[in-house]
Amino acid sequence: MEEDGQTRGPLKRPWDTCREVPVIEDERTPWKMIRLLRFISLSALAIIVFGLALCSKTSFLLLITLAHDSTKTLPAKQKPLALLCIGCCLIAPTILLLIKSTWKSCYKTSKFPRKATVALVLFFEFLVSVGVAILTIVAMPHLDVVTNVTIFNGVAVLSALLQVVAQCTAKEKKRFLVPAILAFILILLGYCLFLGLYIAKDPANIKMSIWMGLAVGGSILTSFSWWRNYFRVICENSSSIFLKNVFKDISRSQNMLHIFSSLLRIAVTTCVLGAYVPLAKMDWDVLTSIPGREARIIGIIIGVQLISSPLCHWFSLVACKMHAIRRCFVVPLYLASLAVMAVLIIPVIVYYQDYRLSLNTTENINFTSYCNVEVAGRNQSLNGSVFPHLVLDVTQTLCFLDMSKISDIGVLTGEAVSWWLGLVLATLYIFNLKIYRIQKTQDLFSRRQYDGAFIEQSLLLNTRFQIRTKDKKKCFKGPEKAMVYLCATMWHETYEEMMNIIVSIFRLDKFRPKDDTKHDDFNFETHIYFDDAFEPVEGSHEHHLNEYAKDLVKIMAEVYCIFKNLDKRFFRIHEHIPDQNVIRTPYGGRIVFTMPHGNNIIVHFKDKTLIRHKKRWSQVMYLYFLLGWKLMTKHYKSWQKGMDYKEVMAKIEVRHLIFFFMQTILDKLPQSTMIDLRCLFLQKEKHNTYILALDGDTDFQPAAVLLLIDRLKMYPRVGAACGRIHPTGSGPAVWFQKFEYAVSHWLQKTAEHVFGCVLCSPGCFSLFRAEALMDDNVMKRYSTKSMEASQYIQYDQGEDRWLCTLMLKQGWRVEYNAASDAYTNAPENFKELYNQRKRWGPSTMANVVDLLGSTNSLSRKNMSISKPFMFYQLFAILSAILSPATICLMIAGSLSFVLKIPSAGALVLAVIPPAIYLGLCFKLKTDTQITIAAAMSIVYAFLMLVVATSIIASMVLDQTILTPSSIFIIIMTIIFITTAVMHPQEFLLIFYGLLYVICIPSAYLLLTIYSMVNMNSVSWGTRETKPAAGAAADAAITQQTSKQKAKSACQKFFSWLKCCKKSTSEDEQLRINQGSLIPEPSEPVPQPQNTIVDDISEESQGEMDMLYDIHDFHNQCWVTELQNMSTDIQLKEDFLSEEEVNFWNELQGKYLQPHANDKEKQKKTQTDLEELRNKINFSFFFVNALWLVAAFMFQIFDVFAINIDMVDFNFNKNGKTIQIEPMSLMFLLGFALTVTIQFIAMLYHRANTLIHYVAYLNTEKKRRPSKKANKDENSFSADSSYSSQFSEAANSHYQDSEEGFFFSNPNAGTLV
Repeated sequence: MEEDGQTRGPLKRPWDTCREVPVIEDERTPWKMIRLLRFISLSALAIIVFGLALCSKTSFLLLITLAHDSTKTLPAKQKPLALLCIGCCLIAPTILLLIKSTWKSCYKTSKFPRKATVALVLFFEFLVSVGVAILTIVAMPHLDVVTNVTIFNGVAVLSALLQVVAQCTAKEKKRFLVPAILAFILILLGYCLFLGLYIAKDPANIKMSIWMGLAVGGSILTSFSWWRNYFRVICENSSSIFLKNVFKDISRSQNMLHIFSSLLRIAVTTCVLGAYVPLAKMDWDVLTSIPGREARIIGIIIGVQLISSPLCHWFSLVACKMHAIRRCFVVPLYLASLAVMAVLIIPVIVYYQDYRLSLNTTENINFTSYCNVEVAGRNQSLNGSVFPHLVLDVTQTLCFLDMSKISDIGVLTGEAVSWWLGLVLATLYIFNLKIYRIQKTQDLFSRRQYDGAFIEQSLLLNTRFQIRTKDKKKCFKGPEKAMVYLCATMWHETYEEMMNIIVSIFRLDKFRPKDDTKHDDFNFETHIYFDDAFEPVEGSHEHHLNEYAKDLVKIMAEVYCIFKNLDKRFFRIHEHIPDQNVIRTPYGGRIVFTMPHGNNIIVHFKDKTLIRHKKRWSQVMYLYFLLGWKLMTKHYKSWQKGMDYKEVMAKIEVRHLIFFFMQTILDKLPQSTMIDLRCLFLQKEKHNTYILALDGDTDFQPAAVLLLIDRLKMYPRVGAACGRIHPTGSGPAVWFQKFEYAVSHWLQKTAEHVFGCVLCSPGCFSLFRAEALMDDNVMKRYSTKSMEASQYIQYDQGEDRWLCTLMLKQGWRVEYNAASDAYTNAPENFKELYNQRKRWGPSTMANVVDLLGSTNSLSRKNMSISKPFMFYQLFAILSAILSPATICLMIAGSLSFVLKIPSAGALVLAVIPPAIYLGLCFKLKTDTQITIAAAMSIVYAFLMLVVATSIIASMVLDQTILTPSSIFIIIMTIIFITTAVMHPQEFLLIFYGLLYVICIPSAYLLLTIYSMVNMNSVSWGTRETKPAAGAAADAAITQQTSKQKAKSACQKFFSWLKCCKKSTSEDEQLRINQGSLIPEPSEPVPQPQNTIVDDISEESQGEMDMLYDIHDFHNQCWVTELQNMSTDIQLKEDFLSEEEVNFWNELQGKYLQPHANDKEKQKKTQTDLEELRNKINFSFFFVNALWLVAAFMFQIFDVFAINIDMVDFNFNKNGKTIQIEPMSLMFLLGFALTVTIQFIAMLYHRANTLIHYVAYLNTEKKRRPSKKANKDENSFSADSSYSSQFSEAANSHYQDSEEGFFFSNPNAGTLV
């Protein structure tokens, strides 16, 4: 019997239907706060864009009004000052563009254009610069304010005409031409009304005719500003090779062209301004004698204009990137022109009415008499407020017209409305503009430059024009589909930790089903590499899966049931998990697990006797398997077969190769061209293939992955991107790490992202581009086996940092996305924390020193890294090296302050404990060292607490905060609190800062000593267990030649294929119910210590005898054991292809051979590590000793001290002095400068994070619950006695939005 496509069957244990379900939904994201934040952000953005456009336009029109012949706020002889300010407003954006283009040309790749391209660009730029200068400097000061406000809308005339041409070139539907044609007609109508109005007033006025002609001509020439916007579209739809080459040359040499055009525009504007002033019989000498009041008026107006224009441009760009184009960009700019008109005209009307009422007469006072008496006859003195004078100046520009006549008002209104409607229709295409979630500025606007004189018109007309088509997909084609491989490495993760990552992967499967037609942004496949998954079993001829690996299989079955909602209607339907595959491999085993929505999880169980283990080698394993075998081999096979040209062109979408689609031409293409096309497709696939590196306990939401994908899709030189890592756990050690991680991401990583590149993309949650990994000297060198002592530290102790170092050296950029959250378990006890940082500290130092040594080549090859950024890194590494001495100085200052002893004596007391600890670390075992460090940390914590309290008390007693220590503490507190406020969801982490402060001596003094002294111990330090008692010892691997090893591996593999074949009939397969998949608590089997040097000394499993009894082996086969254990996941045995078997054998032979038992090499490596440790420690602590001796000498001789008089809150001296040591002052200034730089970078990064996150919320498609799901809910409610409780829980998964109810979990993400 079937219902809804599901079979009904008996429930095996109806009394055991309750389950323990892990947290699946996103409970960390405050959706209400995020929706409120989005609403506030977009509302504020719309107001800001509107307000800035209003300020920019109004201030510029006031400058033009002051330059008018008849206005009196600025006397006639001082008009050159207003004209000069107008010229400055025109030149300011050009100067900014020149600076930016020059910087990019110097520090980034810039090609020199061809002469024909330069001539074409400079010709149009010359026309534009002449038109703008004539229009604003020469013509507009002689026109009325209404015409001046609206004539800028007439610059859309050429844009409307080119839209018609571009649409016709694309041969699309004619109905899309209607708005552009109407816009062109209305703008021409506005010009006609303008000319008719002025000519009718005084036909004999030749000068006014000249001004009108210059105004119309300048406006038309100005409309050439946006010729590139339509030239691009015309070239794309044209078959002319010449046009395509010109456009290609313009695109690749923009920086140089911007430099040439900027210099030309500055020169033309200067010439027009310089020539017009003498021709108008004005004198430049008046600029030296401008009265103060007039200078202040002009200064305020031009200041507002110069500041508001670039801000309006930037906030408009933000609105577009936030996907709020209509409400925050187009509509505010449309309304800005109308608002400017209202701001200028309404005061004129109010003052005119007040004048009429003040006369107390019944006579009809017209506008002309008002102009003659009140406006023209006013006193020119600027006593009192300047606002009435500005209003009367604006009125003066209208006195030429008779505003008392309805006809004049009607014509003037008609021209204004015609021009405004023309601009609206010419930019109507922006309402349908399609952009990707995160868009480059160059893809939004055709020109980098804005025009301060007509800010709203320049922004609207500069927006990228798209051909409107009936097929929306053809009209907009976003970034290409990506392939993402989720690669997790596991070892000794607990049951809960493995549950976190499996739930996260299934969550992503639900968010992006494999056959989802609504989303075409990426596909994904998951690979889990389980290190040391096998263990020897007594009485068995082969290794079996350990308890950790078995737990993983149980967890995948349990999570599958949870996401599939099996037993949703407990007493109606019983359903089994689909069959999955288990495969024997040359490196151990593999399970191919298909998730509910079609995506796969492939779990690779590694046997350390067959393949090299540890995290770095697991990464090498998946890099060569996914990028080498799956990607490269596929293309090599197609190359061998000879791919047909139709297949090639179907895969390669090259916009500029349209003419290749002609079959007659394709048939004549030489074979070399087809090979080039295949190479192009291979490069394209490498570019769009990503690897998401994960740890075995990482917990993440789908939104976090999408936000990282956005960075790599939009910026081709980004080789890796990392997210915000949140440590999880409980206890003081975790609290300390929470604040440490927060500060590291809030300030340090943002500063690296903004000013250069992130130096370390953590392996627990980072997205890498395949093209970057496969670059020269990256993946190949990453596979290098550590041979020297320094390589053990740099290569194996911080493999993620070393991989980023290799990518940075090849010119790839590494970025940080603060909105991409991931959660990972942190060490919860003192020992694990110290051992973890023991690895990270020396590795970080080794990689940073490596980069500093390559500064010259790095700054040349990597466009994101400059020498100032490397100097910043040099200061950071020097601060880290001197941290023990600096902490000793801080402790000495604390002792001197608390105990009231001389500074020199306090310094001696402060140095003694760490010096003793340093000596003990060379003699004692690591566990004893950590125990001593823990005890000293407690003492130091109390000392820091006493010092902090004493400093606060001294500020209260002395009634002053104006001491260096007080000022430093207050400024740092303000910076950290402000930073926390900028991260609202993480604000509570600021309270962990108190613990962090009192633990500073432990973290930067004792931990540094422990890390440096134990540098020779390259053990992993975490998740280690002791060897199990009574476990079968591994035998040594005998030395073999490569040929013997390959032969042995092949024999072993094919013998496996013979021994464990099982019947696939359903009757022979055992089944268990869902409840039995929940594992009973068990003690994990202890494993050998995870150390690199220990690997060399470990006894490995010897070569198995392949001739054994098949029936006995069948009883001991790990595949059979796994199948019997997991009969509800029916594991069917499958086999690898012969080609893949050969690949694994070759990979193992070349890169991943297990470590051999070479005791001599082990001893030599240990000796080399100790020698390296001794050399580095001598240099390290010698430098710290020099720093302390220098500080001691400064304290002994008071002549070097700086004495400062203390002052109270009223800045009155209280008779006390403060003695500041130069060394302490140097530290305070250096640290304060570093934190200030990081704080500025944080503010910039937060703005970009907000833009990206709001864009994500506005673009990610909302998922609505299906009708079938609602039907199931109703059915279940009718069957269950607890229907009300279940319905309430189910409804909590749905969020109310402005578009209705939608499923909120796919959009899970956190704005941190």
